[in-house]
Amino acid sequence: MNPSQYQFRVRWGETDAAGIVYYPNFYKWMDEASHHFFHEIGFSFGHLFSEEKAGMPLLEALCKFTSPLMHEDEVCVRSAIISLKDKVFTIEHEFHRMGEVVASGYETRAWADFSNGKPKAVSIPNEIRKALATMQKKDDGTQENVREGML
Repeated sequence: MNPSQYQFRVRWGETDAAGIVYYPNFYKWMDEASHHFFHEIGFSFGHLFSEEKAGMPLLEALCKFTSPLMHEDEVCVRSAIISLKDKVFTIEHEFHRMGEVVASGYETRAWADFSNGKPKAVSIPNEIRKALATMQKKDDGTQENVREGML
């Protein structure tokens, strides 16, 4: 099973005066990749918030850069779950350009109930936990294959 893949091309406005991607864009792209990831497993951030009053506030984010991205580079972000706990999960993102890893990072998010107006951490619902588990890396760094049997 392949990890979730979010693809895009670097736009001019995402670069600095030297033509190199300005680093905060990687955090924006990790967020976009997380939205794409949830859409791929059958859950929309927008629907979860508007209909279920549930959200996934960001607790921590980190990104390490190994090679610069430039205007018009084609990028593929591969995302997978690396930690899944009762109320919190961590999603890893690897940025690839033509097969080369140029950056990697992660986001740690809590599952939260927003029904009372402000977020309260709650257990991740079983249906979503099962979907996340299908996209979880095993200890050897490979990804679980269970999702293929579900589709």
